[in-house]
Order: sequence, then C-alpha cells, then structure tokens
Amino acid sequence: MTYEQLRIFLAVAERAHVTRAAEALGLTQSAVSAAIAALETRHGLKLFDRIGRRIALTEAGRQFIAPARAALAQAELAERALADLAEEARGTLRLHASQTVASYWLPPYLIALHERFPGIEIALRIGNTTEVARAVEAGEADLGFVEGDVAQGGLTRRVVARDELVLLCASGHPLAGAPIRGADYSALDWILREPGSGTRAAVEGHFAALGFDVNDLRIGLELPSNEAILAAVAAGRYVAILSERVLAAHGAPPGIVTRRIDWAPVPRRDFSVLIHPERYRSRAARALLERFGPAG
Repeated sequence: MTYEQLRIFLAVAERAHVTRAAEALGLTQSAVSAAIAALETRHGLKLFDRIGRRIALTEAGRQFIAPARAALAQAELAERALADLAEEARGTLRLHASQTVASYWLPPYLIALHERFPGIEIALRIGNTTEVARAVEAGEADLGFVEGDVAQGGLTRRVVARDELVLLCASGHPLAGAPIRGADYSALDWILREPGSGTRAAVEGHFAALGFDVNDLRIGLELPSNEAILAAVAAGRYVAILSERVLAAHGAPPGIVTRRIDWAPVPRRDFSVLIHPERYRSRAARALLERFGPAG
C-alpha cells in the first residue's frame, strides 16, 4: 500500500466519483481507477461497488476510511518533519484562529514569521473558538489561536495576549449619552455573536456577573461576524458588546458610539494559543511561539 493509493482512495470516497476525484488530484481517470483496482486486488476485497456510472462505498470501504485518514496524516507529518530538517525551512504552517484574533491581532506576527521563513507557506483558516480547538485536536491545524476557554481538555493552552470588551450602540440610541446600569440590560435589544465564538462566551460571562442568563434578555439577532454586528448596530435600535480591538483597528464606524463598561466589572478575556502536546512542532511553529515570549 502506498501513500498515493491512500490519497486516491480518500479522494474517491469523499466524492463518490472517479472523474471528480481525478480532477481534484490532477490525475487521469485511468490512473485513479488503476490505483483503486491495485488496492482491491492486493487485499482481496472490494472497496467500491460500481453501479452504472456511479460508485458507492462497500462496508469494507466505509470501515477503511478512518484508518486511511490516520495513516495519511502520519505520512504527511513525517514528510513535514523531514522538510523542516532541511537547511532552509520549507512546507506549510497550518494555523486556525477565531475571527477577532485572526483579523485584528495575529497578522503582524504572521508577517514577521514570513520574513524570517520565506520558504514557509502560512495557511490560515478562520472559525469560531470551538471549531479551532477541534481542528488542533484532530491534527488539522499545527497551532490554534482562540479567545477564552475551550472544552478540549487534551490541548495545552497558553495565554499570549489580553483583550477588553466594550458596549456599542447607534449614535441616536438612548444609551449613546445616558448613564447605564446593569439593570437596564433587560430592556435592551441585543445582537450577539453565534454560540461557540469566544466573544459570545465572554459576553455571556459578563451577563452572568450581572445576574442575567442570556435567555432572560431580548436577543434580536445572532450573527457570525464582527463586521455584520457593527453594520446592524449602526442601523438602529440594537446594542452589542464586542472586542475593543475590533474598534481600535479602524476606529468606530460612522454612526456608532463606543461605551467603556464602568458600571460593572470590566469584561476581559484572554487570547490563547492551543497546542497539541503530542504532535510534532515545526521550526516555523516554534519560531511563532517564541515571538509571544517564554511559556509560563
């Protein structure tokens, strides 16, 4: 069994189509069919049923997907380790980060890293905190950057920066210039980030400190991006709580007033890097971690 056969098997299994798999891999259809046939012949079993022009996984094929993915991941890890040992570091550093971290805090570090290791391709994917933690745990990301706590207990979490949250409202909103009390929250119309995001978790913690559950409040919208929330707040009656870094990056958008929260404990949260303690760390990954200072 070869690395290429595993790669081809998984591509066909994921697409249930030989031609589409061949196109995705940059191979001919005959080369893909031959690789699958060789794999089946060598082990004396069928991985796919051919039904007219379609194919479908057999039970054996379905059971083989998980070990094939694991074996391919180990082979890719070995290949990356060898590339990292070369005189000039090359390869891909896979990073996943939550939205606020990826958009407003991480880029300067990535630019500095690229200047030091121009042969390293930096691949950054954005998801919410829960998604980032899962990617690191599954080995799909070398490092993950998140806001707040994570549920995955097998990961090492290291604080690399801190952030403060602020309240936002439209310039014509009654709260724009009026005193605010925590008790006022129940009468407000709120926009929140989606469940699973670090911002959402921090805002819910702030509500809890004032004695509110999120279900006690009038939640008008849940939106998946900071930019969408800013646009919605500027449009009218809604209020929101977001990272001050979002506002510091570009200034408050026209029509939005920022209120620092001084009527309650200031909601702060950590930016953290997530590391899988049992996976190989490349030279570029180690260099990026060093830029945040010593662990501790």
